[in-house]
Amino acid sequence: MKKLLMFCWLLLCTVSWAFAQTQIVKGKVTDATTGEPLVMVSVQLKGTTTGTQTDASGNFSIHVPNLQGVLTFTYMGYEALTRNIDGNTSQSIAMTKDNKQLDEVVVIGYGEVKKRDLTGSVVSVKGAELKKVPTTNVMESVQGKLPGVDITKSSGASGAKINVTVRGNRSIRADNGPLYIVDGVQYQNIQDINPGDIQSMEVLKDASSTAIYGSRGANGVIIVSTRKGATGKPKVNLNTYVGSNEVASYPSMMTGPQYVTLKREAYHTTGRWNSEADDALIFNAAEVNAIKNNLWTNYADLLIHKGLQQDYQVGVTGGSDKTKVYFSLDYFDEKGLFKLDRTRRYSARLNIDQTISNILKVGMQSQLTYYDQDARRDPLNQANKIVPLNGPYDANSNFVLFPNNGSAINPLADEQPNIYQNNSRITRTFINAYVELTPLKGLSLRSNLGVTLDNARQGIFAAKNSIDRSTASTSRSQYNTGAQRYLSWENVANYSRQFGQHTIGITGVASLLSDQRDSSFLQGEGQLLPSQLYYAIANSVSGIAVRTNYLSSKLISFTGRVNYNYRGKYLLSLTGRSDGSSKLAPGNKWAFFPSAAAAWRIGDEAFMKAQNVFSDLKIRASYGIAGNDAVSPYSTASYLSKIPFSYDDTNAALAYAIGSQIGNKNLKWELSATTDVGLDFSVLNGRVGATIDYYDTHTKDLLLQRTLPSSSGVTTVIQNIGKTRNRGIEIALNTTNISSGKLTWTSNIVFSKNKEEIVALADANTNDVANGWFIGYPVKVYYDYQKLGIWQTDEATEAAKFGYKPGTIKVKDLNGDGALNTQDRKVLGKQVPTWSGGFNNDIRYANFDLNIYVFARIGQYIYSEYANKFDPQGLENSAPLDYWTPEHATNENPRPNASVSKDGTPFIKTLGYKDGSFVKIRNISLGYTLPAGALRTVHLSNVRVYVTGKNLFTFSKVKDYDPERGGDLSNPLTKMYVAGLNVEF
Repeated sequence: MKKLLMFCWLLLCTVSWAFAQTQIVKGKVTDATTGEPLVMVSVQLKGTTTGTQTDASGNFSIHVPNLQGVLTFTYMGYEALTRNIDGNTSQSIAMTKDNKQLDEVVVIGYGEVKKRDLTGSVVSVKGAELKKVPTTNVMESVQGKLPGVDITKSSGASGAKINVTVRGNRSIRADNGPLYIVDGVQYQNIQDINPGDIQSMEVLKDASSTAIYGSRGANGVIIVSTRKGATGKPKVNLNTYVGSNEVASYPSMMTGPQYVTLKREAYHTTGRWNSEADDALIFNAAEVNAIKNNLWTNYADLLIHKGLQQDYQVGVTGGSDKTKVYFSLDYFDEKGLFKLDRTRRYSARLNIDQTISNILKVGMQSQLTYYDQDARRDPLNQANKIVPLNGPYDANSNFVLFPNNGSAINPLADEQPNIYQNNSRITRTFINAYVELTPLKGLSLRSNLGVTLDNARQGIFAAKNSIDRSTASTSRSQYNTGAQRYLSWENVANYSRQFGQHTIGITGVASLLSDQRDSSFLQGEGQLLPSQLYYAIANSVSGIAVRTNYLSSKLISFTGRVNYNYRGKYLLSLTGRSDGSSKLAPGNKWAFFPSAAAAWRIGDEAFMKAQNVFSDLKIRASYGIAGNDAVSPYSTASYLSKIPFSYDDTNAALAYAIGSQIGNKNLKWELSATTDVGLDFSVLNGRVGATIDYYDTHTKDLLLQRTLPSSSGVTTVIQNIGKTRNRGIEIALNTTNISSGKLTWTSNIVFSKNKEEIVALADANTNDVANGWFIGYPVKVYYDYQKLGIWQTDEATEAAKFGYKPGTIKVKDLNGDGALNTQDRKVLGKQVPTWSGGFNNDIRYANFDLNIYVFARIGQYIYSEYANKFDPQGLENSAPLDYWTPEHATNENPRPNASVSKDGTPFIKTLGYKDGSFVKIRNISLGYTLPAGALRTVHLSNVRVYVTGKNLFTFSKVKDYDPERGGDLSNPLTKMYVAGLNVEF
């Protein structure tokens, strides 16, 4: 006990001595403008781990070894401050609010503004955010991070495209995808752009911000600004990653025994099978032998492999006061889940800005992209239906073309030598050159000339032993070519000037857009030598066909915009654009699209200075009209088609008839009017910031293909008929959860809810059942009978009233007339989500960084190909689904019946409708940045290594399937494990 007391006394003396050797510095931290005390300000002794925080009165007290150190003060929403102690033990600190976020420059149409001066609904994403998710298509990296923007991956094939819509589907037949502007020029292939080349991305959503693009901006605008050169010593960035792909989740078909049980039950229903002794009556000899020896194959396991994705990018930035250059090279390679599925992309970018004099500047942004892509006819459809008995190889390991001596070809057929090839070669050249003149202060005159040259070739060869030609006697070769020349010439004048407390900016634009495309199609059958593939088609034995096509369109536009700013608090923007489209009818080619927007920066008012709730507050409102001319060129004209004609038994003559679609000489613009009200604010000294938007879009004069009565002699016509409406709310929330010393944690929460509906169709309030269009519902819905279950044995009497018996599908008699017919169908669900959202977290501790991103899409329905895979006859393989038998009551699937085909089974399609809502962990990334001191000796500025998991976990009601795919079993979506490296020197 004495020893313990002695130890405590010595410890107390040591601590007292240590404190005696230090000095105490006290002080108070306040807001430089209001004088209010600031709570929980971080106070750190520079170069040490010694630190503290201010209390509820803004006071602090810190122990320092001497009175000659430097204190650093950091607080969210305020500019960091350093103060030399210089022997002063009492400090008075006034911190100034940090307006860097509000002063960030945001790219808008034909110009730039500070974020604080925005009047429209615009989301800005910087290049660093885009690189957090390694991907081939930059749009995939912002999935769920942009409010109001719905992004899904189309499939799991290599190089698969990304589906993007902004604020829902307005048009019914026309494309609803946004307009992409790259360095000021329209560019249709966003997948060409290497994410490492992107400086920032802006999404323009409301009519005010998109109006300056007129008809092209009707579905939203996504502006991509690539990196530019900078004055100073050249900087080199090396970015690379390698990732392993594997199927995210994929449901299994029936095993051999499960299939045998199903087929036996199907024939037991008809009375043909009663015991295993009757197997020979329903199975062939090969199948009977396989059953006895338990020989069966899961073909999907043989077809699906692990894929590989890799990317290598180098970028160089440099320049002088007059010349600035950015140059990059990129190689991307993705091997898909199947053999013969691979995409290789080679790209190079060169951006040059040259100052000629004080008033003249020229420059160029250019990119060259080349694709070498092998695509594969998806084999899983064949793998999922072929009878699983026996296997793809015989006892001697020889490939069996038709397993089980049946008519279904082996799903592995296309992987055999010289059987199948589908190769595309695409070269795209993008060049945008500009001349900019600034003859007067505040006035700039700029002329942009952008050219995109697109040349593509696709060759397809399918031997007679391929899946596609399994029912034919010869091979088939196809050779398709296409070329596009897109020309954009825009002349832009910008003038800005400040008069006292008034600031005005004027923009004028005159532009000409030209789009010319041509294509050719060549086909032949019976290629003499398989090694010739799709070349030498003239040597084909039969089926030689040649077709060519040409399309051309032009758009001429004149635009004016006025931005007015009074005292930095009252903002007004007026825009008018006139577009003339060659696609539309004479007299209707031109249309005028106006818009207006206003904003009030309430947070800058004097009466807001006394409050401590809002750090910033702004309200916005806008209204505008946009147009859409998204129809094929020449839709106003009727065309002729050649038909076979013979006026006797021996003589033939050329004959022509009006094509199936008749022209419309009254085609005009599709118009969308949008109202948007927005609120931007931040609280808790900027720790929490939010943007909230409500919008309402009414679209009329839809460019819609209408079905005509057969008595007219034609089939369809495109007319301006129908109306749609989109309205919704968008919320973006940014929070700083922790900001203390080495540890920071920030979050971004995005919520989007959109309601789209058809308001009117060709016959006003009459639904178009044939096309699946219904008043009051979204454009894409599922319309069918409502499945209630399966008729049970104790419901035999009731089932008989409708003409059915136990074991068949039971649907709802909606109108209660005692009969089941087409009048009992209803809209079961919509293919678009009720709401979607994302939750992104960035955590940084010292040199480590962690990103966790969760994405949700709720309220959508999918048509599950797997759920509808049930084959009641047992002719093909099925999904191992629960089905009804007299001994096993279930409400899932009907009783197998060999006498009724799948297509002949009443209400069979109702099995496939499923709730496709899902939540997924989209990305988990852990990185480490090497300490700067360790890099100086090797002359490196920055080195970061990281590992990433993409699409790791999906939570939904659909078992063993990623609902983002939409229900298809072909080309399943993947998850990927990535290791990457970023180096800068």
